[in-house]
Amino acid sequence: MANDPTLTVEEFAAYLQPSHRIIGLDLGTKTIGLALSDIGRQIATPLETIKRKKFTLDTDRLLELCAQHDVGGLVMGLPLNMDGSEGPRVQSTRAFVRNLSQRTDLPITYWDERLSTAAVTRTLIDADRSRARRAELVDKMAASYILQGLLDRLAFGGRPVWEQDDDAPY
Repeated sequence: MANDPTLTVEEFAAYLQPSHRIIGLDLGTKTIGLALSDIGRQIATPLETIKRKKFTLDTDRLLELCAQHDVGGLVMGLPLNMDGSEGPRVQSTRAFVRNLSQRTDLPITYWDERLSTAAVTRTLIDADRSRARRAELVDKMAASYILQGLLDRLAFGGRPVWEQDDDAPY
């Protein structure tokens, strides 16, 4: 897509510096869920939910967290429709990323977030969390789900799990 500042996952991986963390984002209309990787980029942990106000204020907080945690890249959940097509939410996400890229040099990639919120909500229901507590946690946990998907892909060098060496230590 023209004017898209994002990198492919492979380009993103090549751009990352050792020991820099990654932040995953689940962009909603009212909130932005954030998750943070560990330094080894193996585990995603829910970090924070930003209550959306104005773009500049929202991204100021995001970039503050990036500096605080020595972040080397961002992965943005891409809310594709179930059939893989792009709807209004994808257009909104792409616009957010275009504007964000004007404020930072951090590399940004997308990760398909289909069913991330549903999976997280199911986990919270299974954990017997109240509706209020689920609402409080779901965005940053969805960001963690998105980020973990990318981390797993990076750990396998971009190859699907079923193509990996059976002698691998994992």
